Amino acid sequence: MTVQLLGIPYDAHSSYLQGPAEAPTAIRDALSCGSANWCSESGRDLDPDRTSDWEDVGDVIVPPDTLDALAAIRTRVSAARSRGARVLALGGDHLVTWPIVQGVVGTLPDDGQGLTILHFDAHPDLYDELDGDRYSHACPFARIMEEGLATRLVQLGIRTMTPHQRKQADRFGVEVHDLRDWDGRVPELSGPVYVSIDIDVLDPAFAPGISHYEPGGMSTRQLLDALRQLHEAGLDIVGADIVEVNPQRDVNGMTAMVGAKLVREMLHTLIEADARAV
Repeated sequence: MTVQLLGIPYDAHSSYLQGPAEAPTAIRDALSCGSANWCSESGRDLDPDRTSDWEDVGDVIVPPDTLDALAAIRTRVSAARSRGARVLALGGDHLVTWPIVQGVVGTLPDDGQGLTILHFDAHPDLYDELDGDRYSHACPFARIMEEGLATRLVQLGIRTMTPHQRKQADRFGVEVHDLRDWDGRVPELSGPVYVSIDIDVLDPAFAPGISHYEPGGMSTRQLLDALRQLHEAGLDIVGADIVEVNPQRDVNGMTAMVGAKLVREMLHTLIEADARAV
């Protein structure tokens, strides 16, 4: 088994600005930038020249047609999972989480546990449709829950929830932790877990390279501490994504570097989850 880093350069259904399709390249550039090293905060050396614990498998070739694009993403993730890999995906806008989760769920054992999704975001992304678009990046978790792909959806960092999305959350039994009331602790999780990180969970001061500025967000330290809790809990994290970095709005590559930091921490966590499963 191994961990695969997979780029998904797709942002055709971004509702406000495009640009996240450029993120996989920008984050990879930040990963190998000489201003930082390859070590996680706990000291694991992730330099690809010195470890075989993970591999960068390049980008999904995404067709222009929406349904074909979704199928290409799903197929690529499913193939990786069927070979025993845990996938860390670099979006792209948040729509890509839906086909990724489809690909993950299709390879899970039928043991009745179901998938838990831990979702970090400023927005709940639960719209039934936005501006007539059911494939909008504001809708992936409505599609995921409609299809019964997750038995539990836990959202952290939310700070802009419309009445419609609140009704959707009630409809699907989503556990929403509004950031203004969050105590810094990640709820107890079990079973297979998928982690989805929208970079705009962070305050724009820490991540200016985003399409939707929503003040009052987490600090980078708060997000890293939350991820450390997942690591220390020894969870079976079967996959993850980092989405919505928009290099076209970034300042001196600052957000791409935050994305690279998150990649290193998630790679470490996925590698250890993989080792425990052997």
